[in-house]
Amino acid sequence: MNRGEDLIHTVEVCFTPKLYPEILTKENFIVVLVDILRATTTICTAFENGVKKIIPVSSPDEARELKTQGFLVASEQDGKKLDFADFGNSAFSFTRDKIEGKTLVYCTTNGTRALEMAKDAKTIAMGAFINITALTKWLVRQNKNVVILCSGWKNKFCLEDSIFAGALTEALLANNGFTACCDSAEAALDLWSLAKDDLPGYIEKAAHRHRLKKLGLDEVIPYSFTPDLTGVVPVYNGKEILNYTMNE
Repeated sequence: MNRGEDLIHTVEVCFTPKLYPEILTKENFIVVLVDILRATTTICTAFENGVKKIIPVSSPDEARELKTQGFLVASEQDGKKLDFADFGNSAFSFTRDKIEGKTLVYCTTNGTRALEMAKDAKTIAMGAFINITALTKWLVRQNKNVVILCSGWKNKFCLEDSIFAGALTEALLANNGFTACCDSAEAALDLWSLAKDDLPGYIEKAAHRHRLKKLGLDEVIPYSFTPDLTGVVPVYNGKEILNYTMNE
């Protein structure tokens, strides 16, 4: 698509779902949902391994009800897999032999709740380090403003999502068709500049990294911060998440 030399779109960063109702961007925008540890990383992995579609729900009760209807269910609370679920929230659980060609119901502590908050947006893409280049290229083609929504931790700021927001902002600004429109985007860029030369070391500061470690659920930490392991771009259309690299 020819964007035109004078066509500039904005990048805004929203550090927590609580701030989303106050975003500055009001028209012609795509939301990029970010939950590095672990929802959006896991969703990208599921599509890389052939899941047909994902139905996100915002509460364990909804997930439990859909389980009784025969759906495969991934559901966790505070990092722990719920007793009725087929999967927790580890990307490594979603292997091709278990999910290829299937529909998955998905509910997490932070990610799907943030998705519910932004559900009125026309388009919501899933962002992670593992799909950052594919996502960036896809966003450039959409010819729209971008709001990066960090899932955070229980509506609080978290480092891992905010650092990714900086990385994606940097990648978009490098295309010359985007400009940062708020202090939060500038702050995310500064965080990314501090972290990017030693990302594993910087992430040791992240509280959720240590929550997962205490639960013995930190096996996917290196994977979650490795760029470009997949070319999928999962997108929520208001009802379900589909892989838009397969639909365009």
